[in-house]
Amino acid sequence: MAAVLQNSTPSRSSWPIAPSAGLVRGNPSAMAIPPGGFFPERIEQGRYGPVFPRTPVNYGFTIIAKIIPGREEKFFQYARNIQTAVAEHPDVLEVLKLHTLKWVLFDIEGSTYFMYQGVFDTDFDKYTEDAVHIFAATGIDTVFENLEGFPSDWKTNPDAFVRFVREHHRPSFMEYAEYSYVSAKEVSSALAVKSGLAEVLDNMQL
Repeated sequence: MAAVLQNSTPSRSSWPIAPSAGLVRGNPSAMAIPPGGFFPERIEQGRYGPVFPRTPVNYGFTIIAKIIPGREEKFFQYARNIQTAVAEHPDVLEVLKLHTLKWVLFDIEGSTYFMYQGVFDTDFDKYTEDAVHIFAATGIDTVFENLEGFPSDWKTNPDAFVRFVREHHRPSFMEYAEYSYVSAKEVSSALAVKSGLAEVLDNMQL
């Protein structure tokens, strides 16, 4: 494996093409992504700019932004609110088609930064639009209001929300999935089938 890693260093102009989704779907695969997050020869324009490519992990983003000083506790409180909301209404975030969501606070030279990292099945811009819709429908404010530079009119100006997210997104340059290009719905369905089969087998043994 070491020899493979040492010899697989093509130039940016000859960036390797990852196996197609159809070939590796449901199996392990990795994708190396050029600096900037796009493949120059395969850029697709979306509503707000280039569409970030789908990877074996599916779609996602990593937002890193400086928080307003003294707002740390608001992030922890918001995390507790999310836990409660999902416990009471498990489908509250369903429209986002999420796989995973991770929040981190960390310090750089005396300033605190927030990292919002999500993996989901819709494209980058639709995820952001759907998030704004959830906030508008539920009356919940976004934790992003505690970030420096976040637009104060985001509830009536979703374009500004999307621009902020794009400006603070830090694209990954390698993504790996043990089960590639599988949606969250497919994972849930497979688990439900497995549970149902297990129940049938248990009943047969009675």
